[in-house]
Amino acid sequence: MAESKAAPQGKSVTSKVAAILDAFSAETPRLSLQALTERAGLPQSTTYRLASELVEWGGLEHGPGGYQIGLRLWEIGELARRGEQLRDLALPFMQDLYDATKENIHLAVLDGHEALYIERITGRRAARVVTRRGGRLPLHATGVGKALLAYAPPELVAEVLSKNLKRYTAHTVIAPAQLRRKLTEVRRTGLAFALEEMSLGTVSVAAPIFSAPETTVAALAVVVRSSRKDIQRLAPAVRATANSLSRILREQGFEPLSQVPERPRSRVASSHSMAV
Repeated sequence: MAESKAAPQGKSVTSKVAAILDAFSAETPRLSLQALTERAGLPQSTTYRLASELVEWGGLEHGPGGYQIGLRLWEIGELARRGEQLRDLALPFMQDLYDATKENIHLAVLDGHEALYIERITGRRAARVVTRRGGRLPLHATGVGKALLAYAPPELVAEVLSKNLKRYTAHTVIAPAQLRRKLTEVRRTGLAFALEEMSLGTVSVAAPIFSAPETTVAALAVVVRSSRKDIQRLAPAVRATANSLSRILREQGFEPLSQVPERPRSRVASSHSMAV
């Protein structure tokens, strides 16, 4: 049965619509009316009425299998220029890194207390991973997450470390003191490693991308099979690519938006089967 949320009390229509949209995920892209009602935490009559209006507008689509996200939301999402500008600038560098490694290349930004993946490149020879544009993963268990967290504001670091960090594998670093040491090492070397911390069988090396000194706007990573013994050998290429992209961002005057405070999320945004 789908996980049920607490019903919003005294919430606006906007909040109720957001609860409906937030009910969908990569793991549950299509929901029946009953499942949508349970996950949104709303009365079924309210869910049906708002979902019908969203279908009419194009935000949802409805068919024999239930409801799913509609193309109208995709169209609006394409207007989110913060990610698209960065993606457009980063793609040539990511392609060069892929051509050199033939491995998964990920680009992520900091969003709340999570790493939001805005682009990836993969191929037939790359490690089998489950990730997607728009997917989210925790900061403490991923290479890109550690690279982002290492240069995050101290108050954000304190908030993340104060949480009951989830252990995804036996290798996940969850002790605050140990994680702080890892972040210090990232700042010293410009590299972050995640060795089977998010999922068994994959390892990653990541590097931060700067728009100005000490202003991190994203992180770039290579994800490979854990059986590969040369993850350290890939590190210089990842760091060099991130440095080159950072230089382009500075030359073009790329200005990131200020960090938006973490918004409440009703579930873990991405499953542990996603790549580091």
